[in-house]
Amino acid sequence: MKKKTYKKLVFLLVTSLCIFSCSEDFLEETNPVELSTSSFWLNINDLETGLTAVYNAFKDGNILRTGDEYNRSDMTFPGWGRPNTSNVYWLQTFNNSSDAPNAKWAALYKGIFRANQVIEATERLYPEFTGETLERADLVMAQARTFRGLFYFYLYTGFNNGAVPILDYVPQSIDDYYQPISPAETVQEFYRADLEYGVENLPMTYSEGKAGRLTSGTALALLGKSYLYEGDYTMAAQYFKTIIDDHPYSLTPDIGSNFTTRDEFNEESILEIGYSLNYKEELSPYGQDQNSSTINFAFSPVGGWRSLYPACWLNDLYRNEVLDMQDPRNTVSRPETDANGLIVRDEEGNPVMEENVPRVFSLRTSASIALVDDVDTQYYLKTSAQGTAYNNAEHCYWRKYTNWDIAESERDISATTPRSGVNVRVIRLADIYLMYAEALIAGGTNDAGVDEALVYINRVRRRSAVRLLGLDGTGEYPVNDHDNVSYNAQSLMEHLMHVERPLELSAEGNAIRTIDLRRWGITKQRFEELSQRQYWSDNFKFETEKGESGTRWGSILSGTEIEGKDPEPKWTEFEQAAANYTENLHGYWPIPNSEEVANPRLYDTP
Repeated sequence: MKKKTYKKLVFLLVTSLCIFSCSEDFLEETNPVELSTSSFWLNINDLETGLTAVYNAFKDGNILRTGDEYNRSDMTFPGWGRPNTSNVYWLQTFNNSSDAPNAKWAALYKGIFRANQVIEATERLYPEFTGETLERADLVMAQARTFRGLFYFYLYTGFNNGAVPILDYVPQSIDDYYQPISPAETVQEFYRADLEYGVENLPMTYSEGKAGRLTSGTALALLGKSYLYEGDYTMAAQYFKTIIDDHPYSLTPDIGSNFTTRDEFNEESILEIGYSLNYKEELSPYGQDQNSSTINFAFSPVGGWRSLYPACWLNDLYRNEVLDMQDPRNTVSRPETDANGLIVRDEEGNPVMEENVPRVFSLRTSASIALVDDVDTQYYLKTSAQGTAYNNAEHCYWRKYTNWDIAESERDISATTPRSGVNVRVIRLADIYLMYAEALIAGGTNDAGVDEALVYINRVRRRSAVRLLGLDGTGEYPVNDHDNVSYNAQSLMEHLMHVERPLELSAEGNAIRTIDLRRWGITKQRFEELSQRQYWSDNFKFETEKGESGTRWGSILSGTEIEGKDPEPKWTEFEQAAANYTENLHGYWPIPNSEEVANPRLYDTP
């Protein structure tokens, strides 16, 4: 049975490289199933075709497994039906037979297999290359090794406390696939060597038309994360500062440029997965080499499945971001409404405008989530209250990953097949700034780093026109509003953990929140604290598309008591997670049972 499983795996991996990376003409000339490794890898074009297959592996949604990674954090509720759910990740009852760890493991090792093919073939063909062809081969090698380092970094930070099998070669026989678990220290050393190779050999930028390729900045960011996650703040700070000082990244003027099809591959993006609506008919919409994404359907309530939406505490946090009223972006004009939510009109039927009034919510809030009373930002080309029902105790939804800004429904993007062309920004400069700030204060222990840390946190905050941190009249922007608080390292670290990082990076990257909570050692404590919180609901009146008064009942969430109302029992969260979470069982994904069944050497001493 085991041999049959691995023969099937070898067949699928080898043929997938050929089927999804070679041209149609080539496929007509030679049956790819009959190709041997040596007969396929003949020249630089073959190497670049193979590298494309590695990039395609990275597009597999199982690499990030965003929904499940965030459902096992404190950041979401897993879809409709609250307060009840059977979601094992949110309940912290998953195990080694659960789908998420099995699918993520398989996707990462598929990427490693493809990267190893490219690496070995490039090494074999190197003596034949000179001049421009050699330069192309060098670039192929650097990208392939960086990808291998990335895949192993994700395995290290995601599975079994970092102890996983290392495959640094292309298996030639079934037995070659049977590799034992390597110690976490060995895995770390291995992936860091690949990433260092990327730092030394990848360019900072590419010529036009090559957006989305790995850069030296990508490798630096991954290395910086790897040291920060281990608590090595000195090394982490060095890598992050190199990105900040020596690389051409900058924050986008509008945070919303990072979440939809608008402004993809922008100046803030350090690692980004490119998707398109060019659907491959021969593949399932969930196919591993599909060009489009399906994450929009998981995140959207409008034509989608709303498989997860923000947790109550996150809604409350977004709602209460304090605006910087020195920033003109926070002053808007909007139609006046009456007590029934209807637009007030003059004798000629024109809306009566309220001029120069503050925004209801911050720019960051309005770019990240949809709130029923966000009257300043449309949702699916309607007012936010018109855009969706906000019923069933569902108090807000994600805007990230969805097409809310260009369509009336996700079904307008694709009526019958789940797909989207929204790119996934995996690492962006704002994350680097916030991690650098954390490194400067050494996780809350170095008061000497506070002033410089505030500079980078406030750059992120000023981009979204929210009130800055620190004493009035200080910092890079002395005339802007500040909270007039004198921070020390510990209080600033608390802000990073519980305010800045979740607000800026909600639902982004590779398990950012899950890893953050674990490395700070607060996951169970966090579930316990959140399970004690209470929330109150209120109604929202609005003008329907027919021009009538409508009410979204119980759609407004408040973390402070509303006079005359009882707390909303359906909004009590994380009670089961607080009871079930055990660090040694749930801090990392377990080794999948698919690997345990198939690999007879898995637990041998390496």
